Amino acid sequence: MSKKRAIMGSMILVLITGLVTFTLTNVFALSVGDKVLVSKQNYEYTKKMNETYSKMNNLKSVIKENYYQAVDENKFEDGIIKGLFEALDDPYSVYMNKQEFTSFMEHTHGSYGGIGVVMSPGKDGFITVVAPFEDTPGDKAGMQSGDKIIKVNDKDVTADHLDEAVAMIKGKPGTKVTLTIMRLGKKEPFSVELTREEIRIKTVKSRMLEDGLAYLRITMFDEKTSEDFMAHLKKLEKQNIKGLVIDLRDNPGGLLSECVRIADRLLGKQTIVYTQNRAGKRQYEKSDKNKVNYPLVLLVNGGSASASEILSGAVKDTKSGTLIGTTTFGKGLVQQVIDLKDGTGFKLTTSQYFTPNGIYIHGKGIEPNIVIEMPEALKEKINITDEEDVQLQKGIEVLKEKISKE
Repeated sequence: MSKKRAIMGSMILVLITGLVTFTLTNVFALSVGDKVLVSKQNYEYTKKMNETYSKMNNLKSVIKENYYQAVDENKFEDGIIKGLFEALDDPYSVYMNKQEFTSFMEHTHGSYGGIGVVMSPGKDGFITVVAPFEDTPGDKAGMQSGDKIIKVNDKDVTADHLDEAVAMIKGKPGTKVTLTIMRLGKKEPFSVELTREEIRIKTVKSRMLEDGLAYLRITMFDEKTSEDFMAHLKKLEKQNIKGLVIDLRDNPGGLLSECVRIADRLLGKQTIVYTQNRAGKRQYEKSDKNKVNYPLVLLVNGGSASASEILSGAVKDTKSGTLIGTTTFGKGLVQQVIDLKDGTGFKLTTSQYFTPNGIYIHGKGIEPNIVIEMPEALKEKINITDEEDVQLQKGIEVLKEKISKE
């Protein structure tokens, strides 16, 4: 019996055990010979449960026996389990197979075995290199932005199957992978062999701007983000910064705990966020008295979601800084991640979150203090200069105004 079948069996066993427990502890059953009399309510409940599982097993048998092709048992059972979550009609509650769960956990942990190259599906149908991370195997091998990856270990790959190609390129550190690349200016494709390394995903970067102002970007909130944030902030503060721009644009979120640690460093003694489950139970996250002593600006847009919105909402509600940009995504739900120990796992929405002022932002987002759109011509541009970035320029202007009034 496969582990997945065992898990499905366990799920059914738990449900049946729960049914038996409910029957024994919630009604007085009367034994009459070899029969047991129960309430009509519990009889109907038992009957419905039997019909449900009988129907599912019958459908499985019909499909496996009559479908015109052989049924892949693993895909079939994955699909059944996925259906449980799809029935919730919640895009954030999902079952993940082994490949999906591995990829998800890599992003959460902030590291993976690979070559350190950002790739995207090109409009020409090829997998296109966006850029290699600095000092990674891809960088050391001379891979360039715009390179087209056409083969992985002599197997053809295309943009339509980017996830499969990425899975082939990733692997255990120390192992090798061969890529065949097309490059503008070269007549023929060429191959390069790379040795995989542990790639640390850098979610925080920072630099000094003009007149003592600093810029700090957070791309997502993984297990190392708050630690990296503190290190970058410490380095900036050694340069006696007068104001800070935190860029959360296109940050899809991540771990609530990491976001809370960062907010704790910035806000002073405040409520950061509170969550509420179906039973109405609330859990509050609060910050201590530590607070930065310079003005803050947060840049946000429609790609700023979840944990990004928690930080943004806390800053806005507590008047600890100024939000600039466009309305955020609007994800006000919290998920719990469960590892099923067979390589698969799932996310389940277990609570909603509210900003310090009790605002529920799901489906609405957070409107910045200052709304300013990026010009259409720049929205698709990968690299824009500080001078072109009208949202950043507005942030600099706001910080200078605040500093001048101190």
